[in-house]
Amino acid sequence: MNTRDPRISTGTEGLDVVLGGGLTPARVYLVEGTPGSGKTTLALQFLFEGAARGERCLYITLSETRDELSAIALSHGWNLDSIELFELSAVQDILGDGREQTILHPWEVELSATVDLIMARVEAVRPTRLVFDSLSELRLLAQDSLRYRRQVLGLKQYFSGKAITVLLVDDMTTTGGGRDNHLHSIAHGVVTLERDTLDFGAARRRCQVQKMRGIRFSAGYHDMTIETGELRVYPSLIAAQHGKPFAGEPVSSGNAALDGLMEGGPLRGTSVLLTGPAGSGKTTVAFSYALAACARGEPATVYEFDERVGTLIARARAMSQDPQPYLENGLLKIVQVDPADITPGHFAWMVRREVQERGVRVIVLDSMNGYLTSMPQEKQLLLQLHELLSYLSQEGVLTLLINPQAGLVGSMTSSHVNISYIADVVVLFRFFEAKGRIRKAMSVLKNRGGAHEDVIRELLIDRGGIRVGNGLTEFSGVLTGTPQFVGDEDRLMEHRSDAAAE
Repeated sequence: MNTRDPRISTGTEGLDVVLGGGLTPARVYLVEGTPGSGKTTLALQFLFEGAARGERCLYITLSETRDELSAIALSHGWNLDSIELFELSAVQDILGDGREQTILHPWEVELSATVDLIMARVEAVRPTRLVFDSLSELRLLAQDSLRYRRQVLGLKQYFSGKAITVLLVDDMTTTGGGRDNHLHSIAHGVVTLERDTLDFGAARRRCQVQKMRGIRFSAGYHDMTIETGELRVYPSLIAAQHGKPFAGEPVSSGNAALDGLMEGGPLRGTSVLLTGPAGSGKTTVAFSYALAACARGEPATVYEFDERVGTLIARARAMSQDPQPYLENGLLKIVQVDPADITPGHFAWMVRREVQERGVRVIVLDSMNGYLTSMPQEKQLLLQLHELLSYLSQEGVLTLLINPQAGLVGSMTSSHVNISYIADVVVLFRFFEAKGRIRKAMSVLKNRGGAHEDVIRELLIDRGGIRVGNGLTEFSGVLTGTPQFVGDEDRLMEHRSDAAAE
């Protein structure tokens, strides 16, 4: 028995992943979506994939002219020379005098003649991949819904006797934006593309496989983007499909005092939430874990939603945390993320690539506010974040989530979406006042992976780096947001001089 997988690629890597390997050849598939959703781009990629493999490919267009298709291809840097293009956008020019007879209605002549021309072209080219764009024009030619359905069924029966993989494109304009259930029933598989416009930011695209006979596929919506050179699909992340054995040993920050808060550090495969007001040291502490991983030869990635990459590097250097050597040797990667131009599904795909291709062991997400703004639907966001953290946990990655709280002093509130229950470790940062100066304090609130200190310690960040002081036993009110130190102020740390820092 031949166990080789016979399926063929769609030309879109992410869609192949959603389909579990691609399409079953010699079948008829439906690609539907409203105008602007990416149907033509997906269809062209399907044909270019076949052409790259030496297959004969045919694009039959009833809706767009050759010049319009050439312009689309040119915008992506593509060349249509590798595929056969048959233009039927001007039916009256092709049919000629046949429209002048009076025995049959004009639409009967147009539909029959158009289908005959299509079949004749298929017989002449003998393609293995074919795109029919679009069914809306065929529906208009038929005028009658029953005649249209019979004609589409006839096309399917015609193609079923030939070794051709067919994509039927439907722009849904003649159905009022609704789905054609008849097409769904006769197609071997159905892929729906959607385009949504938000109140702010770029338009969001997504796709869904409605059905696919004989194939186990990933159901639900998958984010999608159209970029220069390709249409990309980002499969929804399912943590249960991933995972590998790893040792859950503590991960060091390179600072013995900081590691001591959790008996050596957070365990590998856990997520750490660093929460507190702006400027309290969250990013600096998280960055120290990434740099320590690079020092051990482990790749690390930092995603910056809020702060500029240049600002982060300059600030790190001022605190004796120079990332430049690790940036140059490729162990450290700092990615600037625009929350207005990315979806959580796209971001999860980026993270997945970092883990699978670079073997990343530490990931910093700075900050959760930027991530939260990438999707306004809170329930879906929490589900995607939970799935992402579960995936990273099963891959043995330490994930540090920075969560800025609203306000600097006094009562503080976290984001309107509560994420503290998702994290395995929660570290709280606070400001307090002593000797006429604003100082910082930190404490570990929970650690699912093991024991942790319940002591509130002073935190000092200066030119020498991070310092964790003694326990502030006479420190009160930290959880109220207005902590007070009422003990011996001489026990507090002072900034090191430049000479001492060096």
